[in-house]
Amino acid sequence: MTDAIFAPAHSRWLASPRRLLRLTAGLWLFGTGEALLIASGLGNSPWTVLSEGVSRQTPLSIGQATIAISFAALLLWIPLRQRPGIGTVANAIVIGFAIDVMLSVIGRHHSTATEIVCMLAGVPVVAVGSALYLGSYLAPGPRDGLMTGLHRRSGRPIAAIRATLEVAAAGAGLALGGTFGIGTIWFALAIGPAVALALRVVGARDLHAL
Repeated sequence: MTDAIFAPAHSRWLASPRRLLRLTAGLWLFGTGEALLIASGLGNSPWTVLSEGVSRQTPLSIGQATIAISFAALLLWIPLRQRPGIGTVANAIVIGFAIDVMLSVIGRHHSTATEIVCMLAGVPVVAVGSALYLGSYLAPGPRDGLMTGLHRRSGRPIAAIRATLEVAAAGAGLALGGTFGIGTIWFALAIGPAVALALRVVGARDLHAL
């Protein structure tokens, strides 16, 4: 994903109520999908492996750890000269908050069948949330901006940078006690095609491929 996916005609800080609703709904769905993967106990998305690992080593909840990691990623935007927007700030806060709220609703320690359903459902829910969020054109989230900033500075392919960041996040999270498993692999393999499909379904047609 590059900064070109965000149409320049759209302001990153001024938005209509409709765009703000789309942004908020997308971020909440994103957090809900992450909560489903956590609830499955079968493996989190790579960055949430890290968040759970941090939460196991600190007093923070998984959602609070997600917020803390998001703002830490934003600090790395400074030397990369990335430009944030309202979507960047909202992403850093809303997803983590949604994870904690929805995880309390969904709960943990389910039957095996329910765990599998949660794992399978997590990816499409994250994908729809991503499509709605990206389609609001209110700037990338902390992790996406870090990825595109590194791409711009280094000239290395986006795919290689994304894979490096996610492997590093998952590896660090696993070392800290985060849950890495089949759900993590499912997320890594399925999220790209799922988001591409969701972008078409929600009508975000002026976005390039992620």
